[in-house]
Amino acid sequence: MMTVMNLDQLVRQFLEYIEVEKGRSQKTIDNYQHYLVRFLEFASDRGINSPSQIDLELVHQYRLYLNRFKDHSGETIKKITQNYHIIALRAFLKYLAKRDINSLSAEKVELAKQEQREVHFLNTEELDRVLIAPSLYEKNTLKRMRDEAILHTLFSTGLRVSELTGLNRDQVDLIRGEFSVRGKGGKVRLVFISPEAKEKLQKYIEKRKDKYKAVFIPLFKGFKKIEEQVENSEKPLASKKEPRLTPRSVQRMISRYAKLARIVKEVTPHTMRHSFATDLLMNGADIRSVQAMLGHSSITTTQVYTHITNQQLKDVHRAFHSRKKQK
Repeated sequence: MMTVMNLDQLVRQFLEYIEVEKGRSQKTIDNYQHYLVRFLEFASDRGINSPSQIDLELVHQYRLYLNRFKDHSGETIKKITQNYHIIALRAFLKYLAKRDINSLSAEKVELAKQEQREVHFLNTEELDRVLIAPSLYEKNTLKRMRDEAILHTLFSTGLRVSELTGLNRDQVDLIRGEFSVRGKGGKVRLVFISPEAKEKLQKYIEKRKDKYKAVFIPLFKGFKKIEEQVENSEKPLASKKEPRLTPRSVQRMISRYAKLARIVKEVTPHTMRHSFATDLLMNGADIRSVQAMLGHSSITTTQVYTHITNQQLKDVHRAFHSRKKQK
């Protein structure tokens, strides 16, 4: 007789499936686990432990639970995060169907409508102030060169911060001014470096005397000269693992320079990515090319930028919305 597995066992097998069969990243697996564990806890509290017991009413109650949920700080779950929970649940239901396990059809579970995501980007003047900030406020030569290279590379390539911090020296072709990067879902795309970013990267890498493979490394405090520390490093100082700048460190660095540049709005590594895409579209790039350069799997994701870069609408407004008409 075939053993009927409970939801806990099936979720564990699903996570193993997306790791081995689908080749998902560890971050994706961790996210799916987080969302599905929350669903399991919700279902268990209601005496649900079998896939056959999952129905539309349970999903409806779960969505109400997510919408009303508040953490210890009294914060609710954002609509987009609520949808991530449902996306994970639908993926799990599809997995059950693939294995011919009786449960609710994933097609019956719809995502909630959500407000269009607001895109924050830097205008030309703000961008110039951020890019020049390291040369104005960072006295240490190597750190200044590194931070300039980071800022220019982010704006030049539109890289996600995790893609930037994951770069290795042998990966970046400064002669051709281009290189490949593996992004979300394991998809590989080609990115291009502007002449200015290429120059900043070249000078920063040439200044380093260490053998570490990461392009961007942390520069530890507590030394008279950071250059001396890096030059004398035949092996990592903090641990056996090679040093590599973290996304959080890049976030803090960019936020610091934005404040020094007297920019009021919040500036993150993703703001630089938004600025890259907006700059391309405002200068006439087509949406499909921008989609490819950003590594978006769906054109819908890229279209979030079009409402702020539609030059045709701006021209129509200028031509027809004037109190003083040309005679």
